[in-house]
Amino acid sequence: MYFNWMNPWQETARLQQEMNRLFDNFNIGSERAFPPVNVWSNDDSALVTAELAGLDKDDLKLSVMDQNLILEGTRKAEQLKENETYHRQERGLGDFKRTIQLPFSVDENKISAQFKNGVLTVTLPRAEQDKPKRIAIATE
Repeated sequence: MYFNWMNPWQETARLQQEMNRLFDNFNIGSERAFPPVNVWSNDDSALVTAELAGLDKDDLKLSVMDQNLILEGTRKAEQLKENETYHRQERGLGDFKRTIQLPFSVDENKISAQFKNGVLTVTLPRAEQDKPKRIAIATE
């Protein structure tokens, strides 16, 4: 890297772009999305896991629209006993909604979901018409 003495404004713009790129990677100034999710896929299905510690399955709602999985729910406040007050409260409360774009269309009739130990696992089988088709190559 070198400083462009002939055009300092161009160098300033490049430096600003680099700083923006650096801070984008750290999510500076913005809250992390809730719930945190992992998404992975293969040729046959996608799998989504979401960390939802402290929630009950009755607090959650799942739906699929187009190529999106929509996860909605409510984090309820813990009921304090008489003469108790919070010393620190960092866990968010209230309604949340997270839309996760899927890598392909899914077979809505075969979706399954399991909620165990605060982790939601959703299996989304790929729609048959969206699966890659192997094409045979003829020889002369």
